[in-house]
Amino acid sequence: MKNNAQLLMPREKMLKFGISALTDVELLALFLRTGTRGKDVLTLAKEMLENFGSLYGLLTSEYEQFSGVHGIGVAKFAQLKGIAELARRYYNVRMREESPLLSPEMTREFLQSQLTGEEREIFMVIFLDSQHRVITHSRLFSGTLNHVEVHPREIIREAIKINASALILAHNHPSGCAEPS
Repeated sequence: MKNNAQLLMPREKMLKFGISALTDVELLALFLRTGTRGKDVLTLAKEMLENFGSLYGLLTSEYEQFSGVHGIGVAKFAQLKGIAELARRYYNVRMREESPLLSPEMTREFLQSQLTGEEREIFMVIFLDSQHRVITHSRLFSGTLNHVEVHPREIIREAIKINASALILAHNHPSGCAEPS
């Protein structure tokens, strides 16, 4: 016999048990809102996650990849891309206003939120105040799949302009190869 949480639709389950009680399928269904002809929203969400492998795979995919999924048109694609961007912006504000970057783990988490899904190498600088709170961050340089050219004078110019006390320099490896580029 199924328990109460399993019998509820995602919205009702969220209201009764909290948002963290939802599975990935239920969370996706909450945003999709409707299914397609002959397919309820939970089935559609389950199939999408199976096709894309994960929420990450789904939210970082391109429109061409959606064309093979029946029931997913421009509107739902735009909605899913909007969710990913909303999460990224939320994290930006949260890091800037609430949390100093006090540990390598916090810094890694912040950088992953900014650089995940990029198709080119991006060189990012995080400018910090004297309490290690984020003043701002900037994608100062963009390169190719496996190379980015960096100009130190530009980094210093920006740091002086905004009166940063500390900097964190980072770049991604979109190719997946961790060898120095």
